[in-house]
Amino acid sequence: MALLQIAEPGQSLAPHQRRIAVGIDLGTTNSLVAIVRNSLPEVLSDDQGRPLLPSVVRYLKGGATQAGYEAMRNASGDPKNTIISVKRFMGRGLGDVEHIESLPYEFVDVPGMLKVKTIAGDKSPVEVSAEILARLRQRAEDSCQDEIVGAVITVPAYFDDAQRQATKDAAKLAGVEVLRLLNEPTAAAIAYGLDNAAEGIYAVYDLGGGTF
Repeated sequence: MALLQIAEPGQSLAPHQRRIAVGIDLGTTNSLVAIVRNSLPEVLSDDQGRPLLPSVVRYLKGGATQAGYEAMRNASGDPKNTIISVKRFMGRGLGDVEHIESLPYEFVDVPGMLKVKTIAGDKSPVEVSAEILARLRQRAEDSCQDEIVGAVITVPAYFDDAQRQATKDAAKLAGVEVLRLLNEPTAAAIAYGLDNAAEGIYAVYDLGGGTF
């Protein structure tokens, strides 16, 4: 039984209804989705028991896409259409990309955020990230056998307003309502229990796959 429910006027839930929110780590190298069951966080795995989803999307003729391990397996044979670590380009223009000459992609310099030319058309980092988020949403809904009402998504602490907005836009495109964007080091601190008013000085290291 729910002891307390808070909702907007006219949107209160019946006692038997539940609303499920998830946590998403939209990582540079890998992404994952987690929920809380019986007061314990649980990372959700795919149908093969793999908790991580490589942050890789491959575009095919006709508009079809591959993502995760399937896209990563085909990356070496189709590098121009397989976007890896797209998080680096979120909210960035062409002039913001370092060592662009070493990347296999053909970029499109458009006002605002850059795009990447693929066999399925020009794709923005928002669209690529949405493919990853959509699969994580589907994984969560399959696991919970219910719709997901929203997600808390972690972002690097250095993300500026444009990068944070791009993350929100990607989530919206994937059908995910962003309940909150949470800095990754802050998420680590909360997981450790610093929200329980522990005394002392703590250093939090976010040793990520793409940023540290």
